[in-house]
Amino acid sequence: MKRVTGIGGIFFQARDPVALRGWYQRHLGIDVLAWGGAAFPWSDPGGSTIWSVGAETFGPNKVPFMINYRVDDVRTLVKVLKDEGCDVLDKVDESEYGVFGWVVDPEGNKVELWQPPREQ
Repeated sequence: MKRVTGIGGIFFQARDPVALRGWYQRHLGIDVLAWGGAAFPWSDPGGSTIWSVGAETFGPNKVPFMINYRVDDVRTLVKVLKDEGCDVLDKVDESEYGVFGWVVDPEGNKVELWQPPREQ
């Protein structure tokens, strides 16, 4: 079974998200949108990698970042990871943005698994 197929997003915390977004926009040319992030289109049609600066922390150890990995089948992968003894969070969320599941790596970093909607 293919597991990770790409990076869906990179999310990180900032003391002053508005100022940090402005710095990235001004100095690195990232097109920061009103919702606080940017979307970088994939080479295959219909999708993008999200980049976002916010005030929240992620995971049980309150790290200031989270990487979202694109996968083909969240529910199957979550089951496989549980069977392999990984620390998988019990909930799987489904919305118009796709299906999301989470696993915590051995150092306590929360990792988001994302199955894009069918149209992506």
